[in-house]
Amino acid sequence: MVPTVAASPVEDIAAPTPPPPGAQLPEVAPIIPDDEFRDAIPAISADNDPELDKPLETIAEFEKRQAEAAKARVAKSDGVSTADSTTGGDVPTIDGAPVPALADGDAVEAIGDAPITDAELAAPLPPLDSFNIVPVEFAEPEDAGDNRAVPYSVQVTGLASADDSTDVDLADLFGGLSALYDGDGKADNIAMVRARLSADADLMQRILASEGYYDGVVETRIDRSDRDAAGSDQAQGANARRQPVTAVIDVKPGVRYKFSDIILNAAPTVPPTLVQDNFPLAVGEPIVAQRVQGAEAAIALKLPEEGYPFAIVGQRDILLDGATGDGVYTLPIEIGPRGRFGGIETTGKLAFDAKHVGVLARFKRGDLYDSRMADDLRQALVATGLFSAVAVEPQKTGESAGDGTEYVTMMVTQEAGPPRTIAATAGYGTGEGLRLEGSWTHRNFFPPEGALIARAVVGTQEQGVGVTLRRSNAGRRDRTFELVSEATRSNYNAFEAITGRVAAKISYDSTPIWQKKLTYAFGAELLATSEDDYDFALGARNRDFYTIFGLLGQVGIDRTDSLLDPTRGFRVTARVQPEGSLAGRFSPYARSQVDVSGYYPVADNIVLAGRVRVGSILGAARERLAPSRRFYAGGGGSVRGFGYQQLGPKDPNNDPIGGRSLNEAAFEARYRFGNFGIVGFVDAGQVYRGSTPTFDNLRFGAGIGGRFYTNFGPMRLDVATPIDRQPGEGRISVYVSIGQAF
Repeated sequence: MVPTVAASPVEDIAAPTPPPPGAQLPEVAPIIPDDEFRDAIPAISADNDPELDKPLETIAEFEKRQAEAAKARVAKSDGVSTADSTTGGDVPTIDGAPVPALADGDAVEAIGDAPITDAELAAPLPPLDSFNIVPVEFAEPEDAGDNRAVPYSVQVTGLASADDSTDVDLADLFGGLSALYDGDGKADNIAMVRARLSADADLMQRILASEGYYDGVVETRIDRSDRDAAGSDQAQGANARRQPVTAVIDVKPGVRYKFSDIILNAAPTVPPTLVQDNFPLAVGEPIVAQRVQGAEAAIALKLPEEGYPFAIVGQRDILLDGATGDGVYTLPIEIGPRGRFGGIETTGKLAFDAKHVGVLARFKRGDLYDSRMADDLRQALVATGLFSAVAVEPQKTGESAGDGTEYVTMMVTQEAGPPRTIAATAGYGTGEGLRLEGSWTHRNFFPPEGALIARAVVGTQEQGVGVTLRRSNAGRRDRTFELVSEATRSNYNAFEAITGRVAAKISYDSTPIWQKKLTYAFGAELLATSEDDYDFALGARNRDFYTIFGLLGQVGIDRTDSLLDPTRGFRVTARVQPEGSLAGRFSPYARSQVDVSGYYPVADNIVLAGRVRVGSILGAARERLAPSRRFYAGGGGSVRGFGYQQLGPKDPNNDPIGGRSLNEAAFEARYRFGNFGIVGFVDAGQVYRGSTPTFDNLRFGAGIGGRFYTNFGPMRLDVATPIDRQPGEGRISVYVSIGQAF
């Protein structure tokens, strides 16, 4: 839309000055007297023209009169004569009526070669819907897309002169961003080629400047030599439009500018060379935009890490000398006061108070300020799952902390989010059946971070309910206190049990955000369980009641690169559980188990993984152990290819009865492509009657699995078969769960 501007009076044009009051002006005679002017106008009245008193005819009467006149002309028409006896001159006539002359006196001429006597000229036009329009058909119709398509090639010249003075391949950099290359040599029309060529010229100019070639010149053209040989577009039509063209970009990089001086305008720091030592640019190196931005970002990050929370990096200035190719770089830096951690304050919609925030902090009052500790605190707050938004920012206090520093208050802005969560998991294993588990959690039922968890399990061979009280960050960051009460019913081939359990545990574990190198757990539990077992003396299964009290101690070492899907490193976990039966005479024993796993990447998308497990129970005969406290092997988390708990000693009914020791091993080759993966694996293991694993009579299973990788870990489907299958063993076992097998 074109804007409009209102016209204003022109002030510089002279205006007549009004006469002074009382002035006598001369009379001016009119050019034409009024009476003469009125007499010259003819009178308009019915007396002079009787037609004025006649009423106007209606539209219907007018159309009827016109139609009758047309019919009369057609009926009387016998041609056009050039002489009329009534007129006595050579005047053309139609139907005996003279044809009026044109403005210049010439008579109306005949239209084309058609004789004016043709009655069709006076006939009314037929209605539009009576026309029979037949479309034009071409002998060889061509596809519209083919007519528009313009093939082209791209030619870039001149970059070779810059290759010797830069460590960046400008051609590759340009090719990865080019609109012409992205078009794969095809365009709808030549205008599209020109548009892409113009965009790539601007891109090349920016690339040159980003690498220090500020005087670079980029010229473009479209080479139509092949098209000219084929003829013009009008002469050749669609064939000419399909002739290939060449989009040419001629580059003249010019001189590459270098730093002749670097000036950092900053106040003194502690240590004195803090800024210079952490600024990676040097005199003599090319002025590369990425290097400059990276150096400024490095200073902006380093200063807050070294006690300067309020440091600000200003706007750079680079003065270029076109004659020498030198550049003087100046960067202002506002250091701000050097600070130490002071108190913690909190504001907003609180999930917990500042005291508990202090439990999560890894710093204490008086420590030199470090922005990494502030970021760590923010991540710890996020990990609680209690906030929809949270921020941690330093604030000046002006309070001296000695040594030229001042205390900094950490202001935590909270926005508490919904504390409740509903979750569900599902899995399936041969011999284990289908298992569904759901939970409801209130993460802040007992502030701060006191969670109440209700859990239920529904499965083909296991059912149960339980309640857990869990205090996260209990007196120390990442330390958890847990109190559990649950009741379960299990119905497996090895045993059938109804169990009540109460347990308490304190643990220091890894979290999805912080993977600990060293973890531990200790606690106690009390079980009351009714279980059946095969009595060899009676030759039948017999149910017994067990009351068991036990302790737990566990230590773990983790040197892997991921908690959920490791690709390198190793893990070691050792567990000892001294426990005993409280029914009748107390009979103590100890259950111990060691797990070791390792991961090695042989390529970017191939990982070799292996694990070993050894377990032993000392101090009690197998018959005095509750069936649920014995060792078993077989299943998705043990030896794949066999049903759940199917390895080891069995009763006369071929049902497993468990043992006092076991050993397992597994090897996997994991291949990942995008969000999917394929795993080939071989597992081995066995359970023994004695308390010492003998590593003989090992059973092997082999199979293949699929993985679907999500943001919460891989989902797996494994299919395996036993090697040297024995009577009663299934040919195929299937396992579905979340997470890698180990």
